[in-house]
Amino acid sequence: MAEQADQAIHAFTETDYWASPTTQVFAFIGLLYVSIKLLSFWRLIASLFVLPGVPLSTFGKKGTWAVVTGASDGIGKEYALQLAQKGFNIFLVSRTQSKLEALASEIQQSCRVETKTLAMDFAANNDSDYDKLRSTIDSLDVAILVNNVGLSHSIPVPFAETPEQEMRDIVTINCTGTLRVTQLVAPGMVKHHRGLILTMASFGGILPTPLLATYSGSKAFLQQWSSALASELAPHGVKVQIVQSYLVTSAMSKIRRSSALVPTPKQFVRAALSKIGRDGGAQGTSATSTPYWAHALMHWAIVNLTPGPMNRRVIDVNRSMHEDIRKRALRKAERDSRKAQ
Repeated sequence: MAEQADQAIHAFTETDYWASPTTQVFAFIGLLYVSIKLLSFWRLIASLFVLPGVPLSTFGKKGTWAVVTGASDGIGKEYALQLAQKGFNIFLVSRTQSKLEALASEIQQSCRVETKTLAMDFAANNDSDYDKLRSTIDSLDVAILVNNVGLSHSIPVPFAETPEQEMRDIVTINCTGTLRVTQLVAPGMVKHHRGLILTMASFGGILPTPLLATYSGSKAFLQQWSSALASELAPHGVKVQIVQSYLVTSAMSKIRRSSALVPTPKQFVRAALSKIGRDGGAQGTSATSTPYWAHALMHWAIVNLTPGPMNRRVIDVNRSMHEDIRKRALRKAERDSRKAQ
């Protein structure tokens, strides 16, 4: 008899628990949260592997111009090559004239399109350079602008120890240079009521990065600026998109060997140009795309499966990683110095 009573009480208590309005509310909230995350993940998969991006022909026909800054190496060079292969004339802007001439010759021979070059040092921020840039751009029908020019720290460094010149160059190149070039190109796009502005970003702009503080801040600036600019130019038929990336094999990253997480510039640019208008891993972030599949999965996970990019614990983990990178870089520099003696 006592056992039957206990069973009845247990059954009643369990039923009463699940019938509680408070429990039902929390169960509904939990189910809604999980459903939203699952929907976001499937949107990510569709964006990366199913849905196509906006065709580049939307922004200009063959024979119109693409302006690429930081064009002589790495990602910038690959943007120039792949846009030329799609029939766009290419205006190459970078620091070293000999590299620009070599790339222009390669493009002309392999793609049969027109090229123009301008050697300018964005760190110098010379008005005369921008005057030359303006005079050339004013004579062209520019359909695409790729803001690729950029600079990071030579090695991870505490902000208080950052050389003043390095700090100034990073801000001048990444921020001022990008703004000034875009301000020269955008009016022509508005006039023609079409155009595409792509700006290269970095995970350092979404995930605060100690020991790369100035670089991280400059990329965060570009994120906010691009989102604002996208809203301004959308009514004029101009698409603005900031392109997020993790590591890519390049001189800036100092990584030579590619992997699933570290694509070559060719792989990365192919993904970027095929996914114009798609969020990739940048779910819900205005005017932003993380197009390369491995970077997109990382971006999605950072936002959805961690306490958040701005969480103190996440930032501390990022700091520890870059402290280790700095130690290895300093040890290497010390070994190289001893060998040179």
